[in-house]
Amino acid sequence: MRHCLTRELAAAELPGAADALLTALGEQSSAHGRMQFAYACHGARGDLEVRYVLSQGASQPYALWRVKPQGGALPSLAGKLPLLGWYEREINDLYGIRFDGHPESHPLVLHEGLAPAQPPLRHDFDRAAVPRSGEAMPPAVPKVIGPDIQRLPFGPVRADIVESAQFLFFYIGEGILHYHPRLFYKHRGMEARFEGVDLRAGSVLAERVSGIDSVAHALAYAQAVEAALGWRAPPRARYLRVILAELERLYNHLHYLGHLSKTTTLKVGEAQGLWLEERVKQVNARLTGSRLLRGLIVPGGLRRDLDTGQLDAFDHDIDDYLQRLEATRSHLDRLMTTGLLPRQVAFDQGATGPIERASNLDRDLRRDHPYANYGKVRFSVPVEAAGDAHARSRVRMEEIRESLAIVRQTLGRIKPGPVLRRDVLEDVDTAGEGLGWAEGVRGGLLYAVHLEVSRERLLRVKIKDPSFSNWRVFPFTVQDSNMMDYAINEASFGLSVAGADR
Repeated sequence: MRHCLTRELAAAELPGAADALLTALGEQSSAHGRMQFAYACHGARGDLEVRYVLSQGASQPYALWRVKPQGGALPSLAGKLPLLGWYEREINDLYGIRFDGHPESHPLVLHEGLAPAQPPLRHDFDRAAVPRSGEAMPPAVPKVIGPDIQRLPFGPVRADIVESAQFLFFYIGEGILHYHPRLFYKHRGMEARFEGVDLRAGSVLAERVSGIDSVAHALAYAQAVEAALGWRAPPRARYLRVILAELERLYNHLHYLGHLSKTTTLKVGEAQGLWLEERVKQVNARLTGSRLLRGLIVPGGLRRDLDTGQLDAFDHDIDDYLQRLEATRSHLDRLMTTGLLPRQVAFDQGATGPIERASNLDRDLRRDHPYANYGKVRFSVPVEAAGDAHARSRVRMEEIRESLAIVRQTLGRIKPGPVLRRDVLEDVDTAGEGLGWAEGVRGGLLYAVHLEVSRERLLRVKIKDPSFSNWRVFPFTVQDSNMMDYAINEASFGLSVAGADR
């Protein structure tokens, strides 16, 4: 796979490889050098294998472990590398590969009691078979016993326009003893939808995995395809991709600050944040024809050129808004010390994006593994150490300022030229596989693509969405907190259910 150093392991070698990885990290875990995700795929002969993707440090190629299950099973690494816990459960649900010794062996995607007759993403799945067997069961949670303990299942249908998810609370008074999120009510099997489609149709699908992250998904997907085929987008397209990605970051972060203000009952802050978000979306529409910046990024560059003269300057209004938020004590009082996420927990459980950077983990793919033309612009990566809701808010505020600076720099450097090129300019991956990434609004987003090169069709696409990672982390900030702060804490994470329910 392009951009990866590949190593084939026997199943019995997996635990030792995990131990060696932990030893290499040392006593002080770095923001780099950790497992990223795992996925299952069919080999050339149709047999299943599991792949583990690891980061090895800034500017270093990724590493890839390839392992074939023995007797349909592999040893679980979740006890050593906790962030793999959800990936192993996902693989078990959708491909039927067991992970022996998993500390949480209950289902993740399919929910308890709703196992299909066959694993739904295996190639031998019979679509005409009875789709499900068994009966719906409550989620598997630890026993919480006591006469004063109350149990509150909240969702999956919730007020306002939030996405479907159920949250199970065990609490006494206002104190939360245990919290269990149950997602995947609307799992769409998006990865399976990519199979067999052509490359341009793949771009359309990628933009719809999580609508508010359309650019990041399309960009990571396009760069993975380009890596596999040896394509390289023209310089103007690479600069325009930077502008599109930062516009997406801007409107998302402004929406985030407006919603966070709503949870602290700061109505003026909510209104102004949403007003500024709307202004950025109107700029998006004038620039591209799409408020969500869709329909542009494809493998090889962009579908069409853009008139960058359509970009407005609204730096002063945004900066004034950020300063007012940071000067509002009633707002800050609700954020400070709420939803604490320690650095080590953030690292072990796989936090990414503003969530990890607010817990003093300095990692940003735009800087550490430059793509598009991020290597030609200067910017800082904001990092906070407190690990609370206020720190997560401050990281996003500074990212807004950096995004505005990146757009200004890019506009000053972009030159006329073509925006689409599908010529082989780099080494082609002989297996038709490529890894692509983008630092999305919510964190590191990676695509692994497997192609039938001769027909330029997709065989397998794996998506590592940042919300899938951060939803796993989030419960660690809820336990031992209180009900009054829950909405603020959830808003401070800026999570997307669609990103997880892909």
